[in-house]
Amino acid sequence: MRIYLFVWLALLSTSAFSTTPDDSTALSAQLQDYYFDAARRGDVPMLDTFIEAGYSLDTRDSRGYTALILAAYHGQTAAVERLLAAGADACAQDQRGNTALMGAIFKGEMQIARTLLLANCSPDQRNGAGQTAAMYAGLFKRAELLDALKAKGADLEAEDPLGNSATRLASGEIRTATPR
Repeated sequence: MRIYLFVWLALLSTSAFSTTPDDSTALSAQLQDYYFDAARRGDVPMLDTFIEAGYSLDTRDSRGYTALILAAYHGQTAAVERLLAAGADACAQDQRGNTALMGAIFKGEMQIARTLLLANCSPDQRNGAGQTAAMYAGLFKRAELLDALKAKGADLEAEDPLGNSATRLASGEIRTATPR
């Protein structure tokens, strides 16, 4: 399967392979599905095939997820490390603004979160709801990650639009929207 996929990727990327626009779109969609499935399953040899073929590592699915986001969320440590080593964007955000780090914190994937903390991303990067990775760490009681985020320069007193901060969330104080 790996050799077949490599040939398929190589042919798709060359002008010698002529398809109709519909065939090319269907082929691209199928390759993308294989790529994201490999990330979810942690299939590093398959990811290596995509990497060796020059596949765009930061390709997004319909929700804005990248392979790195999916691998982090699904606890695939080796896949996360391989994608990062190959140049995947650790700061990429899905359609809601969540990052691979936020997903790893949410799922309790501590080793992956520590790996992602080494990336050159702002520790105060916010999602669409104005939340930071530190707020996730506080909410889900990931104290060691909260300390690591603080050491990286995260502002633990920064607030989301509801007035939640990482410090408040870590202490159990959660502010929610008031019903109208």
